[in-house]
Amino acid sequence: MVFSSHLFIFYFLPVVLLVYYLVPIKARHFALTLFSYVFYGWANPLFVFLMFFSTAVDYVCGLYISKSWGQSRKIPLKALEKDGTRSQKQKVAVIVSVVVNLSVLGFFKYFNFGIDNYNALMNALGAESLQYDTFFRVVLPLGISFYTFQSMSYSIDIYRGDAIAIRRFIDFSCYVSMFPQLVAGPIIRFQEVASQLINRTHTAEKFARGVAFFMLGFGKKILIANVCGKMADMAFEANGLSVFDAWYGVVAYAFQIYFDFSGYTDMAIGLGLMFGFVFPKNFDSPYSSKSITEFWRRWHQSLSTWLRDYLYIPLGGNRKGKTRAYINLTLVMILGGLWHGSSWNFLIWGVFHGSLLVLERLAGKESFYKRLPSVIQIFITFVLVLFSWVFFRADTLSDSWQYFLNLFGMGYANPASDLIHVITYNGYYIFTFIFAAAIVWFAPQTWDFTRKITWQKAVYMCGVFVVSILIITTQSYNPFIYFIF
Repeated sequence: MVFSSHLFIFYFLPVVLLVYYLVPIKARHFALTLFSYVFYGWANPLFVFLMFFSTAVDYVCGLYISKSWGQSRKIPLKALEKDGTRSQKQKVAVIVSVVVNLSVLGFFKYFNFGIDNYNALMNALGAESLQYDTFFRVVLPLGISFYTFQSMSYSIDIYRGDAIAIRRFIDFSCYVSMFPQLVAGPIIRFQEVASQLINRTHTAEKFARGVAFFMLGFGKKILIANVCGKMADMAFEANGLSVFDAWYGVVAYAFQIYFDFSGYTDMAIGLGLMFGFVFPKNFDSPYSSKSITEFWRRWHQSLSTWLRDYLYIPLGGNRKGKTRAYINLTLVMILGGLWHGSSWNFLIWGVFHGSLLVLERLAGKESFYKRLPSVIQIFITFVLVLFSWVFFRADTLSDSWQYFLNLFGMGYANPASDLIHVITYNGYYIFTFIFAAAIVWFAPQTWDFTRKITWQKAVYMCGVFVVSILIITTQSYNPFIYFIF
């Protein structure tokens, strides 16, 4: 089930909201959890058991870490002291949590990739007899990368003393399974919503802002991301492109992935507000960044901070010298690339970003680049991000290489690609392309736009929502890019 569907908007969401506000307060987490499992299991009910298993493991590990297993339910759980002393059982519990979560994620995400590459290697070495012949293929559960990171942060936060363990299993289940951010983020760390799970406010103002977030995110998805996605698909699936077509296609993809993901995030934040939860900001005009370092402070902020706090800093961060810091930075970005998907393209995407981050640190704050006009810095950064999106979008390494050749006029321009002009260079697509660029670089963020809702803003947002609803009745192209992660 996706947010941008009649089923969700006209049936699922109204029923959930009605039941949530009608049931007693103590039963709201149970209701929200139940509907979240329905939402997640809509495509494949078997995925529900996997999420429940991950939830149960981390819940039990959290109790052990908090020294609370077997205690009376009347005794409140307390945060551990940050003195670094932990018992052997506590250390084992956090290790079990991390290993189980990473094992589940690794199996479902990388089993097929590992088998395919092993067989390719054996074939290249002429050892076909050693190939692993199996019909068994693993289906990737939706959003597994998001909820495993989210669930794992719970036990780690408790172990570090950054959060208090939760007593009721249904409360923890609600945190892990909450459908607004379940399958495509943002990644909500337990310490960010721990107090809200115990007590939160439900106000008309908060609900109204949530509706505003949802309508604007829905408009981003339907009116911009889907249109730019069609342009990008035609460019990346063409056998050959002219230089202009290649650049047009990769910029269209940059707009698609931004409006698709930020639009989903807006809808997720909006839905959270409708249920009283305040989720953290996830995007902050990333294409206005003046460097790749700044880009990662603005793009997918929940993932960036997760990788920093749970991977980069534990590896030593920059506390063990510059060389170690550069290695840690590159390693984190490589793992971040593989987190997105099991292919060599994602690995290279991570290496590309990691290398750029290291180069920026080597150059320092007084480099020639830093003295360039801000517009030039933004332009250069955006072009570098576009190069990385080629790896992100192309199906294979050879496809990526061919697309780079097209970008620099060294590829084969297939005459049949002229058909792209007929479809994409019409008034509707060109207007959407320009409109997307205007929003990217000049419009306020949804987070800021919705702080104060005037009647003029309300009319505008309702208009966007109504037009978007009308369009999805005829729109067959409606993917969510980050569902596959």
